[in-house]
Amino acid sequence: MKSEYLLLKEYMDQSDKTIAVTGAGISYLYGMRRLKQTVGTINARHIFSPAYVRKSPEKFYELMKSAFLDATFVKGPSAVHKQLAQLEKQGKIYGIVTQNLDCLHTIAGSENVVEFQGSFRDNICIDCNSHCYDYRVWNEGHMPRCEKCGAPLIPTSFYMDSKTHSDVSTENMNRAANMISEADLVIIIGTTGFRSNEYLSKMRSETKLVQVNPSVTEFDRIADLNIHADAAEVFDAILNG
Repeated sequence: MKSEYLLLKEYMDQSDKTIAVTGAGISYLYGMRRLKQTVGTINARHIFSPAYVRKSPEKFYELMKSAFLDATFVKGPSAVHKQLAQLEKQGKIYGIVTQNLDCLHTIAGSENVVEFQGSFRDNICIDCNSHCYDYRVWNEGHMPRCEKCGAPLIPTSFYMDSKTHSDVSTENMNRAANMISEADLVIIIGTTGFRSNEYLSKMRSETKLVQVNPSVTEFDRIADLNIHADAAEVFDAILNG
């Protein structure tokens, strides 16, 4: 095993509470698309408005299918998602903080997951505001509907015309920051640092920070250990080395 992998394994063995922070890098490699690639020049605020969803629910669903749902439900979790779930089951990782919306950590089997941008498992009805906490409603081949009134559902974090969007975003980030504040080891995986100042500001000074990313990022200058390698290779070595 490479020396830097051994050092990460040593950090994890010594840690009482390790938190993994994941970003788009572990999903885009497996078919996820950036939203801008899907909606093009269409204004996202317009796409995620109740008026648009009410008028064109199936078109909205097809946009979500193209950007997220096929990668989530057809291709499924990546090796990294599965490895992190296995490490959680072994007690080597306490929980996961992710910027990703795709629910792939949950599908892979991780249980303690904070999605600070929200995800497809927290949905709201555009008419009666009832909530549906189940990502599987997006895997039925059509736009999900509210069980109470029949109106379309939309991920709460996408609900741009509602104060709910802001409230949910704040709540999710607070949960992420609280989890980071309790960690003695934070492993950053596949992210360049989107909104990282909001959760890393709560990290204790004695907490070790490790980055796993093939590319150089803003974390290079602050991490205790930088591993510039494919995350699947790194965690395979941790699990099986």
